[in-house]
Amino acid sequence: MIFRSYCILAQKTARVLVSGRHQLPTCIWLSLRRSASSMAVCPVLSVQPTRALVDEKFQIVVRNLHPKQEVTVHSLHHSEDKDYWEAFGHYTSDENGTVTVMEDASRGGTYTGTEPMGLLWSLRPIPGSRHGLRMRKRNVLSPMVVNISVYKGHMNQGFSEEAALATVVTERWYLAPGVQRVDIREQGVKGTLFIPPGPGPFPAVLDMWGGGGGLVEYRAALLASHGFVALALEYLTPNKKRTLDIETRYFETAYHILQSLPQVSSDRVAVLGLSFGASVTLTLAAYSKTAKPRCCVCISGSHVHPVNKTLFEIFQLMNQSLAKSRIDENNHVIWRDVILPIPTEPDLKVDVGKIKCPLLVVIAQDDQNWATVESTEDMEQIMERSGNRHLLTVLSYPDAGHLIEPPYTPHIRFSNFITHFNGEKVIMLWGGQTKPHADAQEDAWEKILLFLQKHLYQDIPPEAKL
Repeated sequence: MIFRSYCILAQKTARVLVSGRHQLPTCIWLSLRRSASSMAVCPVLSVQPTRALVDEKFQIVVRNLHPKQEVTVHSLHHSEDKDYWEAFGHYTSDENGTVTVMEDASRGGTYTGTEPMGLLWSLRPIPGSRHGLRMRKRNVLSPMVVNISVYKGHMNQGFSEEAALATVVTERWYLAPGVQRVDIREQGVKGTLFIPPGPGPFPAVLDMWGGGGGLVEYRAALLASHGFVALALEYLTPNKKRTLDIETRYFETAYHILQSLPQVSSDRVAVLGLSFGASVTLTLAAYSKTAKPRCCVCISGSHVHPVNKTLFEIFQLMNQSLAKSRIDENNHVIWRDVILPIPTEPDLKVDVGKIKCPLLVVIAQDDQNWATVESTEDMEQIMERSGNRHLLTVLSYPDAGHLIEPPYTPHIRFSNFITHFNGEKVIMLWGGQTKPHADAQEDAWEKILLFLQKHLYQDIPPEAKL
């Protein structure tokens, strides 16, 4: 409203100057005319759509600038942890006074080049923030709010001290309209269920995260927004006694709870896991006599996982191997050597040769947390010898790190981490470089959805949008 009033004032001033031309001294009239001309240029910022799913692209256009004017397009997000994250690109308007972020190249900032979504995937904590932050959405019932602004000139800092030329507030959602969220507390299983709108029945995905523990809902919410019933499963909790008693039967029970829902097609259930969750996924697919997934997706995980052990026993064995971990020059912990060399003992790794369903493995070549590249090579050899190599699809991304998340999630090279082995707080090195990692996340998510649609849907459903 203030910005619009400013433009109206400029227009009125221009009209007054025209009508009063012969009543003012020439020097004063020329000075006022230059000021009015400057005021009359009112930049207009457009962001479409302003409300979208987190994996949807938006289009940002700045109009009504001076030709060849230098501006900074800036994004700002206040996280649920009360930290501010920002990203920005340096642009120069064309001869028409327009900047089109989808077509024009950023010449500097937190990203360079033509990057339509650089204002999201290059988000980073503002200067002076706490160390080791990682952005994660906890409450999927509310959006991720991002302010997109335009500033005069090419800026690198001090945005809070300058007035923006224009600002648009955008919302990024994990949950599409109509998706139901249901708490699951059944047969000892704890999780959150997300159900797409419509009569169903739908294919389903059991969704498991890794060693960070807790109940992480946002990927399951996004899967439901794309037409899958999804169960975000909690299995590593602050309650150590509950965690350490968990064995394979817990995951089978969760699978059957999901499978038996009236909204679910019982023969079209997949399992998806990241990091430690990928090891659990492979264990279910290879050994379970009651959980028979139609297909599986493993992200940044390994088959090096003691067989027929409780989580307590697994953690004991892993704790013994932590002496292989390294500390880099920045005091960041590197775990990738913990499972190297890949063991030859059959009781120390999942026999992936027993897997009978399609398997998609997503790995990052700069994963500093887990030896996923070496693990995948060994898995390929095992499956080749066992005659089921045709079931395996591998997506391998150069210069990407361990935390391969939904598209446009900010790249986190390192962050605070609390180990479940001993409760120690460390700075974990995940790896990856920002631009290649962002490309990997966008490509992997698209191919994960296509893989699930191919094996769980007979007909590919329409693309999800808000």
